[in-house]
Amino acid sequence: MSQLSTDCLDVIFEYLEKDKITLRSCLLVNRLWCKVSVIILWRDSKYYCTKSYNTLISCLPNESKEKLRDNEIIISTPTSNPPIFNYASFCKVLSIDQVYNKIGMLLNQRTILDTNKKTYILVQEIFKLFMIQISSLKELHVHWYLLNVNFTSYPGAKDCLKNLSELYCNSKVDSEFFYQLSKISHNIKKFIIDFEDIVSNGLTVLISVQQNLTHLKITSYCDDYTQVISLLNQLPNTLIKFNLDSELIIPLSFISRLTNLQELRLSFPYNNGILNDFENLQYVNFPQLEILKIKNICPKYELLSNFLEINGKNLKEFYIGDIRCDNLLHLAIAKFCINLRKLSTGFKKNELETLNMVFNNCKHLESIKIWCGGEFLNEKEALESVVKYSHICELILYHLHDLQSELLPDELNSFLISWTNRLPQKSLSLIIVKYDSNSLDTNVENMKIIEKYIKLGVIKKFIVTDFSNGDYRN
Repeated sequence: MSQLSTDCLDVIFEYLEKDKITLRSCLLVNRLWCKVSVIILWRDSKYYCTKSYNTLISCLPNESKEKLRDNEIIISTPTSNPPIFNYASFCKVLSIDQVYNKIGMLLNQRTILDTNKKTYILVQEIFKLFMIQISSLKELHVHWYLLNVNFTSYPGAKDCLKNLSELYCNSKVDSEFFYQLSKISHNIKKFIIDFEDIVSNGLTVLISVQQNLTHLKITSYCDDYTQVISLLNQLPNTLIKFNLDSELIIPLSFISRLTNLQELRLSFPYNNGILNDFENLQYVNFPQLEILKIKNICPKYELLSNFLEINGKNLKEFYIGDIRCDNLLHLAIAKFCINLRKLSTGFKKNELETLNMVFNNCKHLESIKIWCGGEFLNEKEALESVVKYSHICELILYHLHDLQSELLPDELNSFLISWTNRLPQKSLSLIIVKYDSNSLDTNVENMKIIEKYIKLGVIKKFIVTDFSNGDYRN
């Protein structure tokens, strides 16, 4: 193993990226293992501990160390010997907030806001080290709007930031920071932005100068969406993934310009009525759109049906998270979305035939999430339809609220026998999503049956997850 090349070790150690304990043990094997593993361990500053900053301080140039001494900033370092590596140079993911937090802890500051002159001086010198040593930063995270160190002007910043590809930020960050970054970074491909009541003008400028922006996710907590719309109107038509999660319903007409979208995700709260502005999108052709997710509030179904008539053929994944789903929409799915691989929606009790139509028409469907109980199909009906008409290999049953599972052990066993006898044979992934409910997994006999078919290889994967842990496949 010790004779493996650096390239082989790189591939192996990449699988250990989140297993820090194992990676640290690799440091002790030999110099080659140490070099490969230390690069991965120092890649992401979000995972630096306070001891990591002790090490970084030992890497500071003499000029910086002299400045710390002049300001009575005395911090012990791991060793008085020169560092083995230029640890800062390995950083590809830089979190401004974490740098402030960890240095604050190092200097016994209580929170990120509880800072003083010594903190700023040390932060400044650490950022100077990063800027001069990082040859090409990949990700930058900055959410603290009280930014007092303008590291974009430090020596080496231009080379460090010119190829920045991902930015995670808050709209409150000081405008000057975004203005300076807009002069350096023109190739950001992915933006993740948290919008609050203050929207920096510099952020709009930064968006407008991007030449290769492909991914944008916006989470908006604004009470007034006018500033958000101003920014959205600057979006280039290079976007292929757009995710909008807003507390207010934002006019959607700007999306009609984004005709290269491959993935569109929209989420608005239930209490804001109907997504009427979808009228501006119903007849727009998005020739590359493959993933459509609309969570919580939904457009009028005739508008969405018109949209599917134009764009449904290319869709591979469609998620609709509205409990008011009706037969008109599901008939449109069966008619227009014939190339779907994944579907998530709620079929009502009177829509069993429509579900069968979806299975018959969408022959490429691999995964379906079906809402069960109450006004929706019961589990027995859903399972019978799945085994008779579908070609899926993953079934997700979503139990609403506090509804009790009505599936009897005999019914579950009958379904799994039928599944076993299907040709061609496929193993089944069965996922249960529950919302404070007693789903089928709470029945002891049901679990014995499931364990039996897991051993037989009929069930490849069985997962029970809670809605509060995140919506599975939705």
